[in-house]
Amino acid sequence: MQIILLEKIPNLGDLGDIVKVKDGFARNYLIPNRRARRATEAAIREFEARRAELEKTAADKLAAAQSLAEQLSGKVVRIAQKAGVDGRLFGSVTNADIAEALGKLGLAVPKAQVRMPHGPLKAVGEYPVTVAPHGDVAAELTVQVVAETA
Repeated sequence: MQIILLEKIPNLGDLGDIVKVKDGFARNYLIPNRRARRATEAAIREFEARRAELEKTAADKLAAAQSLAEQLSGKVVRIAQKAGVDGRLFGSVTNADIAEALGKLGLAVPKAQVRMPHGPLKAVGEYPVTVAPHGDVAAELTVQVVAETA
């Protein structure tokens, strides 16, 4: 199916690109989430009329993401979890836990934006974690997992 992208989508294209994708991906994800439209003549004309508005919206999102990344970069987030004597956690620290800890610091970050390349954290220590608020913007922060004191 030919679609026109209404925003930049990683590994697919930029705003305004006309790309061919699988029908299910377009029907079930891109079109319902208003990230793309079918590339009909009418849709292309309408897109060209709204292009400046869509580009401004995309630029605003990018600026907000860069601002958030500046606030996040270099931060140390401390998370206390129950741990055994050997330093292994009873459970693990997930991206949802990190997003919640950032929320307590006043930084609203959805858990889907927290990137944990090695999976959930299962031991006490310091770990680098990436937060990607936008496809082009990423910030490194340190998560410090400590044993919970009773």
